[in-house]
Amino acid sequence: MDTKKVVIVGGGFAGINLAQKLSKDKRFDIVLVDKNNYNFFPPLLYQVATGFLEASNISYPFRKFFQEKPNLRFSLGAFQEVFPNEKRISTDSGDIYYDYLVFATGTETNYFGMENVKKHAVPMKTVRDALALRNHILLNKEKAAKMQDSNERKKLLCIVVAGAGPTGVEVSGMLAEMHKNIFKWDYPELDREEVQIYLVDALPVVLNPMSKESQEDTLEELRKLGINVLLDHAVKDFENGIVTFENGRTIETETLIWTSGVTATALPGIPKEALAKGKRVLVDAHNKVLGFSDIFALGDICMMTSDEKFPQGHPQLAQVAIQQGKNLAANFSRVLDGKTLQDFHYVDKGTMAIIGINKAVADLPGLHFKGFIAYFLWLVVHLFSLIRYRNQVKTFYNWMVAFFTRDQSLRFIMDAKPDK
Repeated sequence: MDTKKVVIVGGGFAGINLAQKLSKDKRFDIVLVDKNNYNFFPPLLYQVATGFLEASNISYPFRKFFQEKPNLRFSLGAFQEVFPNEKRISTDSGDIYYDYLVFATGTETNYFGMENVKKHAVPMKTVRDALALRNHILLNKEKAAKMQDSNERKKLLCIVVAGAGPTGVEVSGMLAEMHKNIFKWDYPELDREEVQIYLVDALPVVLNPMSKESQEDTLEELRKLGINVLLDHAVKDFENGIVTFENGRTIETETLIWTSGVTATALPGIPKEALAKGKRVLVDAHNKVLGFSDIFALGDICMMTSDEKFPQGHPQLAQVAIQQGKNLAANFSRVLDGKTLQDFHYVDKGTMAIIGINKAVADLPGLHFKGFIAYFLWLVVHLFSLIRYRNQVKTFYNWMVAFFTRDQSLRFIMDAKPDK
């Protein structure tokens, strides 16, 4: 029996779900290509950044995951270009040929052309970003503890979070909880009144994709935590420790956390005619890339307008990626079985955001929750979304420690550079 070779570029929500389901069909040989040798869970990056979870809690090595799947292999490499006429992709570790190619590369941080922001702000897209942010925050605390100049100390202790979506809300809320319950004990040299946390957004609301009830509840809770929420404030520049807004206002800080936007990763070899706004790839109802019969795109990088409930494309959420991955796996098997392909229709299971301990909001189909119920739902959903049982157990343990003690002993400053 001839097997079909499926090459999947990207091991995030879409790629790993496609690979996992398709590996059950022995008529396919699957190669998953990723620049990292591990899968990680982006919704919990901010907890790694704030020292509440270890990086290993939300990560799992691909090769370990694939050990008992003989038709599924991993290739370490960063995608460089696709050559459709040759059915070949190039990576920084070599070329790979395919029968079917699937792009599931996700998004990257969008700085909207602001070079100073790109150079000086701290993003929140990768495990490396999260660890860099943890180092940055803790190093600034150590510097401030020794600083005699009050203005420079306040600048070190000021944190600006740009982007009031779920990530921005969650990281600012966690930082506020830490300043309230942890840093006052870790750094008795510092005056709590000197610490300022700003959450800023160009839009007039927080959590723009969520319901009005969630937006209002979240704004109220953020302000109760002492967070300065500045809406209708679009960042214009960040240079010399000063955040400048388009309305002329400025904030002095050494920390700008950038969660304000994303754009699809570039895919050299895919023609411009197949791209939509934000570099998203145009696909049909089966996630097939416009103009191709053997190239597909999943998750955040694709733009599908055939789903009648989402004529402007699907939201860039984990559930969309997961469902598309599973649907495409089933369709690949249907092709070999000679069956009709199944159009993709997104089933909206709701949106959640955590604000702090016992503080969260959840919009489920026809229902709105806040407070502890939403907080509990958020914990359950995210816990069982982790890829392996080991990750679930370790994360649950760390969450229980944090819940009952309001503290966690993972605040290490670890430079990624080797000692000389």
